[in-house]
Amino acid sequence: MIFKKAAAPPPLRGTIRVPGDKSISHRALILSALAEGTSTVTGLNLGGDVLATASALGALGAKVTSAEGSTRATIASPGYDRLHEPSGVLDCGNSGTALRMLLGVCAAISGQSVLTGDETLRRRPMLRVVSPLRQMGARIDGRDHGNLAPLTVRGGELAGIDLETSVASAQVKTAVLLAGLAASGETTVIEPALSRDHTERMLGAAGVEVRRAGLAVSIIGGARPVAREWAVPGDPSAAIFLVLAALLVPGSSIEIENVCLNPTRIAGLEALAEMGGQVEMTPTGEASGEPVGTVTAAHSELHGIAVAPERVPDLIDEIPALCIAGALASGTTSFRGAAELRVKESDRIATMAAGLTALGVDVEEFPDGLAVTGGAALEGGEIDPHGDHRVAMSFAVGGLIARDKVRVLDWSCVETSFPRFLDVLGEAQAK
Repeated sequence: MIFKKAAAPPPLRGTIRVPGDKSISHRALILSALAEGTSTVTGLNLGGDVLATASALGALGAKVTSAEGSTRATIASPGYDRLHEPSGVLDCGNSGTALRMLLGVCAAISGQSVLTGDETLRRRPMLRVVSPLRQMGARIDGRDHGNLAPLTVRGGELAGIDLETSVASAQVKTAVLLAGLAASGETTVIEPALSRDHTERMLGAAGVEVRRAGLAVSIIGGARPVAREWAVPGDPSAAIFLVLAALLVPGSSIEIENVCLNPTRIAGLEALAEMGGQVEMTPTGEASGEPVGTVTAAHSELHGIAVAPERVPDLIDEIPALCIAGALASGTTSFRGAAELRVKESDRIATMAAGLTALGVDVEEFPDGLAVTGGAALEGGEIDPHGDHRVAMSFAVGGLIARDKVRVLDWSCVETSFPRFLDVLGEAQAK
C-alpha cells in the first residue's frame, strides 16, 4: 500500500466511529461462552483476532452466530462445566490475546486441546501463562518446554494459587482468573503495576464477585458468569491513529464517538495531549462496566516528551503511533522500560527503528526502548511492518504528510484489528 502526501493533504473533519474494542470483544465472547444460556454482543470488533476467538469457542461447544459483516453476535452456551474437548486444533491466527486467554479456559476443560497460531504467533513466548496454569494443575506441553505454540493442554481439576507476576500483563492475569473460576479455593493475582482491568470489570458485570486490594485481584473458585447482553465501546487503540492524523494534518478537527475511556487504556491519548496535542476526552456514560465517551482532536504543533517506564504498560500498544508523533514533534521523544515490545506481533522496537530510519528520522535504539529525535520532515521510503498491524497503520498516518511516497508492505496485516482503516480515514478526509 502506497501513501503519498498531496500538495495540501485533505484535513480530517466531522464525527467518526472506530471499531469495537478488541480487548473487550475477546472477553465478551469468552465470558458469554462460560455462561450457561444465551448472550449477545453488540459492537463486536470484526478483525481477524476476535474472529479467531469466536471460532475457537465454537469448537469448544459454544454456538456463536452472526450475520456476515454484522457487529452483533449471539452466543448460546451450555456453560463452563459443559464445554468439551475440541475435535480439531484451535487456530488463534495472529492473536496472542486469544491464545493466552484460551489457555486459561482450556486448562479447566477435561480432555486435550491443541492451540496454535500463525508463524508470528508461534514465535511469541507463552511460558508466562503456561507456568501458573501448570501450578494450578493443568498439563501443558509444547516446544521450548511449553514456551512456544503449538501447545497441548490436558485440562481437568485445578486448584487456586497466589500468583505474583514480575511484569504487569492483563493477558496473564486474565488466563489465570478464567482458570480460577473452575479451580478449588481462591485464586489471587498480584501485579507490580495495574494492567488493563477489563477482565475484573466484566467479571463483575457478569455477576462474579471480584475482590481487589491494591495491586491484588482475587476470585473464589466455583463462580460462574451469567448470560447477558454486552455492548462493546470503540477501541481507543484504534482511535489513536485517527487522532494522530488529525494532529498532524493542518486544518483537521474531528470527534470520535463511543470510545472506551477506561483509565488503563487512555495513556496513549494522554501522551499526545502532553506533547501539545489538542486532544480532549469527555465521558458520556458506561457500557458493560466500562466508561465511554467522546474524543476530540485538532491540528496541533507537538513537542517531544520522555515517557517514564512505569507508564509504559498502559500505552504499550500506542507506542508505534507515539513514535510517529515524536518524529514530527520538536525535540526528542523517548520510551524506556518497554522491552515487552520485543515480543509483540513484531519486535516493535526494531521494526519502528528501522522504519523511522528509512524515512530519514534520527532514532536511537535501546534494548528496552527508543529515543526519536523530531523536528524534520519525513522522507519517503519503504516500510516492512513485519506483519504488525499497529506498525503498518502508524506509518500510513506518517505517509499522509511525508515529502515523498511511503510504501507499506504487507498491508493486509491491518485486518487483524481495523479492516476498514483506510475507508474510515478516507471518509474523514472527504467531509
